[in-house]
Formats: sequence, structure tokens, C-alpha cells
Amino acid sequence: MRLKSSIWVAAYLRRCQTEGIFGAVRRRGAEEAGAVFIKVALLDGNALLFAPAPQTVYDDSRPAERFFVPTSPQPVSEQSVEERLASEIRFDPDAWIVETEDRAGRHFLDLAKS
Repeated sequence: MRLKSSIWVAAYLRRCQTEGIFGAVRRRGAEEAGAVFIKVALLDGNALLFAPAPQTVYDDSRPAERFFVPTSPQPVSEQSVEERLASEIRFDPDAWIVETEDRAGRHFLDLAKS
């Protein structure tokens, strides 16, 4: 069973806070199973955006975990990230947007893969 989106987001923000990274929910989505998008602002006008991984990334042995993929291999302008987020919200009004700020681009989203 997968965690509710609201619980996962709260735990993720807590993880960021323990590492000294500011984070906040910018848009609250569906409590139970809304898709979660993570924006990492690099504080230089650029950002990273992580989107939910396609269902094909999951295997049956670990269905409860959430996986994320970067939408770009390199940081892009914050304006570009905002345009992508606006598009995602139009497509899925139940989506969550979480934003963190870290000059080093730390995000902790790859920890579940180990």
C-alpha cells in the first residue's frame, strides 16, 4: 500500500528541514493519491524539476515506493519550470507542487532507489 500524498509530502519536507533546506507546499493536491512535483530552486534564477516516474519504472516487488525523474538533465530557468508546472496543473488539477531552495540542488529523491 502506498502512502497518501499528504503524508509523503509532510515526511519529505521534514527530511529537507533536518538538512537545513527550506521547503514548502506551494499547491495542495488530492489528499490520497495526487501526483507530486518537486521544484528545487537553486537561488540563481535556475531550478530543477522532478516529476513522478512513469508507472513502467515500478516493479511489483516494491509498489509502495515513490520514484521521481528529473524533467531535464541540467538546471533550467525558473520561468521554464513554472511554465511546465502550469501545464501539469491544467492536465491534472489534483497534483501537488512542493518547492525547496538549495544552492547545491540537494533533493534526496534518489535515496529510495538504493
